[in-house]
Amino acid sequence: MRGGSLLVVEHFWTWYRRNWRATAVSSVLQPVLFLVAFGVGFGALVADRPGVGAATGGVSYLVWLTPALLAVSAVQSAAFESSYPVLSGFKWQRTYHAMTAGPITPAQVAFGHIAWVTLKLAFTGAVFVAVAAPLGGAVGPGILGALAAAVLTGAAVTALVTAYAAKVELAQGFTVLFRLIVIPVTLFSGTFFPVEQLPAIVRPLAWISPLWHGTELARAAALDRWALLPALGHLAFLAALLALGVGLSARLFTRRLAR
Repeated sequence: MRGGSLLVVEHFWTWYRRNWRATAVSSVLQPVLFLVAFGVGFGALVADRPGVGAATGGVSYLVWLTPALLAVSAVQSAAFESSYPVLSGFKWQRTYHAMTAGPITPAQVAFGHIAWVTLKLAFTGAVFVAVAAPLGGAVGPGILGALAAAVLTGAAVTALVTAYAAKVELAQGFTVLFRLIVIPVTLFSGTFFPVEQLPAIVRPLAWISPLWHGTELARAAALDRWALLPALGHLAFLAALLALGVGLSARLFTRRLAR
């Protein structure tokens, strides 16, 4: 018999291939619109401004922004896919209870959910890259490394938010998550401007953001600006968050589904 986690992934895939249009706007169209609005539109306005070239390392704002938007899109999609759908699986549709009524364990349900969201992030990210390249946002094969960095970042966020959602009883708990964490992280993690332009007292908050680490990795890959020690540090940070989230998710799913 196939592993329980693979059966969970198959369940989500079966639903998605029939209903993918319901999530196409948020997962694919929205980041593309951000790319056009900020990378092409806003980028044209700031192209000749003093200091912009120094801030972006000499590349256009569009090229500088594209790998960051890959990471942002992965983080936002990961947070959404691992919040309300997880609570629904426990409380509203109770699909997790149906899954564990058979041979699938709660931990396998958690692993399957995280694996599915990660696969979905890879697919939607690849579509984003396919659109960004003709617009001039990708200048070389390094954009594929940026995609991998974005998927790793999204996987780490998926695991952490899945663990959080396993403890939430009311949907209002996600309002706090999105307003106080996801939105500020999106704005202040070096996505639209370098974190060095933030006040010194605020910068440490950006440094603990998984999105900042993912953005730095994605840009290093896309622009071929690797520095070994920083890259290893970013990878270690994201891998640690992923391991923590997976472990917590397995434990909390087991606890909640045993009620």
